[in-house]
Amino acid sequence: MQEITVADLKARENTPLIDVREEWEFAQGRVPGAVNIPLSQLGARLAELPHEFDVICKLGGRSAQAATALEPHGYDATNVSGGTDAWIEAGYEVER
Repeated sequence: MQEITVADLKARENTPLIDVREEWEFAQGRVPGAVNIPLSQLGARLAELPHEFDVICKLGGRSAQAATALEPHGYDATNVSGGTDAWIEAGYEVER
């Protein structure tokens, strides 16, 4: 599984970001531009995923699980280590 830090994520351009937290978590604050597809719905929404993307959750566990599960299906998913909590702790902009 590929992994990046929140600093790496902030520096990236043109890479879609999928947030796999539940809808209520996503509504509380997210990385700007993130698209919410909860982990619990991921299997049913595979057609919505781009081929290559970054994946984030609260701390990095669910997103790592998603990235690992998607790899055998041909997706190039990169986990964001530390998740949204690390993004917020770094002082980066949060969308609500």
